[in-house]
Amino acid sequence: MPAVLAATTLLLGAGCSSGGGDGRGSPDENTVTVSVPSETAPPAKGSVKVLRTVAEGLKSPWGLAPLPDGNLLVSSRDDATLTRIDARTGKKTVTGRISGVEPAGEGGLLGIALSPGFASDHMVYACFTSASDNRVVRVRYDEKRAPGDQLGAPDTVFKGIPKGHIHNGGRIAFGPDGMLYIGTGESGDSGLAPDKKSLGGKILRITPEGEPAPGNPLGRSPVYSYGHRNVQGLAWDRQQRLFASEFGQDTWDELNAIKPGGDYGWPAAEGKGSDPRFQNPLAQWHTDDASPSGIAQVDGVIWMAGLRGERLWRVPLRSTSASAPPQAFLDGTYGRLRTVAPAGQDRLWLLTSNTDGRGDPKKGDDRLLELRVR
Repeated sequence: MPAVLAATTLLLGAGCSSGGGDGRGSPDENTVTVSVPSETAPPAKGSVKVLRTVAEGLKSPWGLAPLPDGNLLVSSRDDATLTRIDARTGKKTVTGRISGVEPAGEGGLLGIALSPGFASDHMVYACFTSASDNRVVRVRYDEKRAPGDQLGAPDTVFKGIPKGHIHNGGRIAFGPDGMLYIGTGESGDSGLAPDKKSLGGKILRITPEGEPAPGNPLGRSPVYSYGHRNVQGLAWDRQQRLFASEFGQDTWDELNAIKPGGDYGWPAAEGKGSDPRFQNPLAQWHTDDASPSGIAQVDGVIWMAGLRGERLWRVPLRSTSASAPPQAFLDGTYGRLRTVAPAGQDRLWLLTSNTDGRGDPKKGDDRLLELRVR
């Protein structure tokens, strides 16, 4: 079928964040053009309903991993603990602390993911900041042991990712191919992002044992894509295509469709441009409106949590393009939003992030919410 192209122009409020993390800046106006190739797309407009607050009183929550029994594991960036949350009652049980974590700035215990063989090996993978680097370890989780002593000793799977006070990336996820994908930041040194020999400012793809995955675009390198500033969201659509969110600096935050071996332009480019060397984002936001962290895909829609933007963004997809302008929900209602994860059917889990040192915590922060999304 021949491609049918359309375009929609979206005006977004502006802001900027120079240097560290997700700072705020001055407004101006710019436009975003949404190109729509042919492929069945979800409705242009959606909805979000908060069904309930599952749990409260979480400290610096970052990573979220649904367990096979329907309950959830949540990582605490600053406490270096994993907490099991009963999805029905909200009861919290600290399973244990991961040794070797050195929290500072934006670093600490970050993303978590269950092993593809979790049913038999009970392994949880975790990305964290150590005294010398960012690294990925795996720990055995044994719910039959006493609370606080349910995690085994960490086994280092992959190390040597640059660390910094800012831009530590940290999102990890197993892809449909069974390989582990790692979103990294350039740790405040923008020169690392385009350097194919550096692990900073990249999406990495490795085997569960920590070796460069077969079929990687740069041969025996773990690098899957490069030219990123600070990748904090990873998700796949139903066609097994990878999408990633990342922080911009002075102008644009990005949602990208990831091409193996693709150069995403940082620091030479930020947001959409005309240089054919660089991959353009499928959607972009002024940094005051997003500062994106986790993303999840549900029924052809990417849902993206915004930290400084304090809202949840809905981006309907057609192939690897946005099929309609992004739509914002929960604007300012729950403060900073860190992580989203599919909860089955039309549901999402959502973690707030107001106790991370940059938010304005209210009574009950931080929270785990259950949403119905369309």
